Amino acid sequence: MKFDVVVLGAGIVGVCVALHLQKKGRSVLLVDRRKPGAETSFGNAGLIQREAIYPYGFPQDFGLLVRYSANRAIDMHYHAFALPTIAPFLWQYWKNSGPARHDAIARIYAKLIERCVDEHDVLITEAGAEHLVRRNGWIKVFRSEAVRDTNFADAERLKQEFGVTYRALDRRDLEREEPFLAPGLAGGLHWTQPISTSSPHGLVTAYAALFQKLGGRYVQADARTLEANGAQWTVRSVEGPMQADAAVLALGPWADVITRSLGYDLPLAVKRGYHMHYRPAGDAKLNHPILDYERGYLLAPMERGIRLTTGAEFALRDAMRTPVQLGRAEPIARDLVPLAERLDTEAWMGARPCTPDMMPIIGPAPKHRNLWFAFGHAHHGLTLGPVTGRLVAEMITGEATVVDPTPYRADRFSS
Repeated sequence: MKFDVVVLGAGIVGVCVALHLQKKGRSVLLVDRRKPGAETSFGNAGLIQREAIYPYGFPQDFGLLVRYSANRAIDMHYHAFALPTIAPFLWQYWKNSGPARHDAIARIYAKLIERCVDEHDVLITEAGAEHLVRRNGWIKVFRSEAVRDTNFADAERLKQEFGVTYRALDRRDLEREEPFLAPGLAGGLHWTQPISTSSPHGLVTAYAALFQKLGGRYVQADARTLEANGAQWTVRSVEGPMQADAAVLALGPWADVITRSLGYDLPLAVKRGYHMHYRPAGDAKLNHPILDYERGYLLAPMERGIRLTTGAEFALRDAMRTPVQLGRAEPIARDLVPLAERLDTEAWMGARPCTPDMMPIIGPAPKHRNLWFAFGHAHHGLTLGPVTGRLVAEMITGEATVVDPTPYRADRFSS
């Protein structure tokens, strides 16, 4: 069968690319080895982070680096045997996280972030997915007044420079917002613009269903079968060979499997993360996703229960699972919120696709005609899926783009 475009990867980014292309009248084939949203997009905190102007940087504080080196933290863990392989990436990541460079990156990154809720809202409405969405933001909670006040000052700067909105919560404000949190917290920072979902997988599935309703086609296939045949791209699926005039790689943490085979040496790595669901004890509930900022884990109310998510694990993508961060976080989380039994038989693990400058790779492949890249969104794949989809679709169809795509192109790493 023949299509205008084949999109490889059916996570949030790939689904949104396919959906936007289909909306523009292109015939689109979406392929993945699993169902839409079943890999990295399945497990996250469900946040669509309008406030996330500064992508997550590598710590610059020496004391924090010393603490992390002991490898006992909740918010960061590493595999020692992986360090020789990922050291070049970490070095570049550290350099890009310096204050001046991080600030410059944030001003570019903001162009994508500031559109994240608006672009999601269009698809949420069209997909009939409003029941999966909460519109009350999320809250950082603090255990010390000094850390609280520093965060309040940072939030005010973001408000003044980037139009981000927030509420500064004292102890009593926080108790009113979240009455089931343990007493004694110093307060909270309520980011009011973000939205969140009670089922990230459900949201991706709803977008994928909209894509198919508009005439798009989903087929199970292995992206490693992608081949260039003259001016065409071919992928072998369970239904036989499929051809397309153009191909989009939206493979998240597996993007390097294909890019390397095509001759690209992009500086990609992964941060792995874990989650576990719990039944709320008694009549306990959370009204917002809650980040225990000084301990380094996040609790989010989900359809399945309260989801405990961990920070970053620096490891090789396919290395053995080591959910030690969950084990460290669980007793602290139980002290913060009344949690009953675990609801999952084992911890879920996913891998976030990362670049050393913390920005995604979006745009044309430098060495191939009609090949496009859309990956490397790190912690913000769910946040940036729709705006990435729109941007890629506009580039492929030759329309004016919603933002300038130049800073996100792959060839920025060859200069």
